[in-house]
Amino acid sequence: MPRSLSLWLLWALSLIVSVMAARKTNLPRPADPFADPRHDPYNPLKYIASNTLTAIAFSLVLFVAIVQSWYTWKYGAKFMLSMTIGAYTFAFGISTRFGLHLHPESKGLYIVEYLFVVLSPCAFIAAEYVLLGRLARHLRCDKYLLVTARRITVTFISSDISTFLIQAIGGALSISANDEPLALAGSRVFLAGLALQLLSFLTFTCIFLFFLYRVRKCEPEVYVQDQQLVWYKDWRALAGTMIVSCIGILIRSVYRTIELSEGFQGRLATSEPFFYGLDTLPLFIAIVVYLPFWPGRFIPRAGVPVAVRESEEEKRSEDTTMGVVA
Repeated sequence: MPRSLSLWLLWALSLIVSVMAARKTNLPRPADPFADPRHDPYNPLKYIASNTLTAIAFSLVLFVAIVQSWYTWKYGAKFMLSMTIGAYTFAFGISTRFGLHLHPESKGLYIVEYLFVVLSPCAFIAAEYVLLGRLARHLRCDKYLLVTARRITVTFISSDISTFLIQAIGGALSISANDEPLALAGSRVFLAGLALQLLSFLTFTCIFLFFLYRVRKCEPEVYVQDQQLVWYKDWRALAGTMIVSCIGILIRSVYRTIELSEGFQGRLATSEPFFYGLDTLPLFIAIVVYLPFWPGRFIPRAGVPVAVRESEEEKRSEDTTMGVVA
């Protein structure tokens, strides 16, 4: 939790710095900002954000955040809190697009929207790092990780924070500066942060897949230990969920890297369908996929076996039902 707290404090600081860095330009302002947003020098999006798409995306992401909060209370897995917090901040970032619909030329709103939307996935990634270590220890197969469970968490979380800061600094420079060389330098810093994050997460995904391969090959009894249970209670269902989530994050990371390589005025950066199709949708899938397979249902709280915990929950449910009937 201290690492997560530091991450969000650094984020808030980067936002404040970037907003303070915004300056006014002397370019002529169009009489009607809605007439031709594509060629409006004051419109950073180069389009008018759709309120309908914003409402759908905001509602779905907020729903996931609320359900994950409830699952954390009901089933545990506090180590997934960074994903839950990230879902709330991601939803907030999307919600600022309502303001951009009304004020498409607001640079301050754009800065807040861009940084919250682009940097929130760092929290999703952090949760994936911690989850692999917890799963490996739960199966008592952490020896099959290429890196020890503890070092995976420390190493990749440190990488996540580092790339986060690089992106925050580069983003603040590139979208706030009016000086072309400074903006270009900021864009390159931001691109470097995205590329390093993509490389780091791709490495992690390979380590995770290799871990599953080694468990299946070297510990077949562990690999099939839950086969007598229904499929959605098998630990391999959680592993499959992680694979789907990682793919979603990788798709988004590739998109953002290519987008920034084109520049802030490139085709990907100025297209709303690409934003929702290659950024918001993959990230939504990456977090919503955990709702039916919440890690707390597979990885018990310390000292509480899953079977015992589920038995207690069923008993409480039955007692509640009998009380209502009576």
